[in-house]
Amino acid sequence: MSEENKKLNNANTSDAVDIKTENKDMKDKKPVKNKKGGIKTFLKSRKAKHGSIAVAIIVVVIAIVIILNAVVGLLVDRFPDMVLDLTSNNSFALQEDTVDYVSHLDKDVKVTVLMAEDTFESQGAYFIQAQQLLEKMQSNSNGKLKLEYVDLTSNPTFTSSYPNVDWQTTSNNYIILVECGSQYKALALDDCFEYEQSQYNYQYSFKGTTVEQAVITAILNVTTDDKVVVDMITGNQEQDYSGIKKLLEDNAYQVNEISLATQDIDKDAAVAVIYAPSVDFDESAVSKISKWLSNDGKYGRSVIYIPTGDKPETPNLDQFLEEWGMKVNSGFVFETNMNRLVSGNSLFAFIVDYTDYYKDGLKNAKIPVVVSDSHDIEIKDENLAHSLLVTSDQAGVRPSDAGNDWDYEDALKGKGVNVAAEGVVTNDEEAASRVVVFGSYMMFSESIMQYNSFNNSAYLMNVINTISGKDDVDITIESKSINNTELGITDVATQNTMMVIFVIIIPIAILVAGLAVWLRRRNK
Repeated sequence: MSEENKKLNNANTSDAVDIKTENKDMKDKKPVKNKKGGIKTFLKSRKAKHGSIAVAIIVVVIAIVIILNAVVGLLVDRFPDMVLDLTSNNSFALQEDTVDYVSHLDKDVKVTVLMAEDTFESQGAYFIQAQQLLEKMQSNSNGKLKLEYVDLTSNPTFTSSYPNVDWQTTSNNYIILVECGSQYKALALDDCFEYEQSQYNYQYSFKGTTVEQAVITAILNVTTDDKVVVDMITGNQEQDYSGIKKLLEDNAYQVNEISLATQDIDKDAAVAVIYAPSVDFDESAVSKISKWLSNDGKYGRSVIYIPTGDKPETPNLDQFLEEWGMKVNSGFVFETNMNRLVSGNSLFAFIVDYTDYYKDGLKNAKIPVVVSDSHDIEIKDENLAHSLLVTSDQAGVRPSDAGNDWDYEDALKGKGVNVAAEGVVTNDEEAASRVVVFGSYMMFSESIMQYNSFNNSAYLMNVINTISGKDDVDITIESKSINNTELGITDVATQNTMMVIFVIIIPIAILVAGLAVWLRRRNK
């Protein structure tokens, strides 16, 4: 090999060694980060882009939730009916009677809560419930009802504008004032709530809210200018008639108490009530009643007579009733139709049927009237009198002198027995005076009339409204308890549907959506 070729081979070998050495050095060297523009490069990367979008979405969603919550809060304050009531007994919803009544108010009414709003709310759950009901009344009143709060501790002169209220007696516990024009009515704690009070530490244990009924009946009172007058005739050892008196006053009647021994029945009264007297009326008292009913031949007046349970001898009252075609017998009506009984195995407490009289004005004629320890009312003259309430054809009358050997089967009538009847006398102008007789005084006791499952108070008010010519119907609002806060879903089909939706469908949908997102990101 020539000298030149040797030099060329040595040069190539040397270059190859240098290239290998250079490649090895390059492998050993770590990549140097480009410090200049590193943040910009990161922000342009896919990782940064996806992270920024995620953060932005989260921020936007949170902002939307906050704004939506604020807007809904404002709307609920402005429109309380937007609040959904999912309790089983609609504890926070107005009853239909209330909505109908307040939506047709034609006078401006102000309802004032006599404490600061935050103080009222702080009294407990039932006060919050009452507040929501009051706000919904205001919302449904088309601007006619205004709700306000007045703190009496910081406004001590407020009560001086209402002198007819006994503000000085602390036991009255007035908490709400309802007014319309110059008329006003103060409502106490026991008007608006059901509660028990401890006799040791004077603590209250609240059981229910009656503020809806109390406020509505107060509005009815203060918006009625000319109240129909009803005279309760006293002085003959009557039973407790406070239940009837309260019912009438709640329905905007003016109730007077008079004694025929010293007074006459008010000439402006439309109705007189004789409630369960234990002593017979004397001839002078009966004469006053008959003269008042005649009204100098103009008629247009009515008497409601309810005998007491033990039915003492009352020959003067008996004679008066016979003149109106009726007689109250001394025995007690019993019912053998087991579907009619309402008090265990007692045959003397049962529901009765309506006749065609005073039925049409009832809001719900499917709700029955119940009687207890009732006397039967015999129709003596069908030209004057007719039945109002009757038993089934499986009822009878137990004589007041029945002994131990009495057999109820022998006393069965085989037809309906009258437990309420009416005698009517009409003049040539078709103006009528009436005597209405109910055989059971227990049916109008306060303890019976408070049951909304019976129509006793509604039926009585329908009779009195009709015979007095009063257009207003009675307003019966149930008290509200919030002890039961479960959803109002009772049928099995709906319960099963809700279980499938919330226990199966929604969880599976969330799981599928999560898997789809995970697979999509993994395959990118």
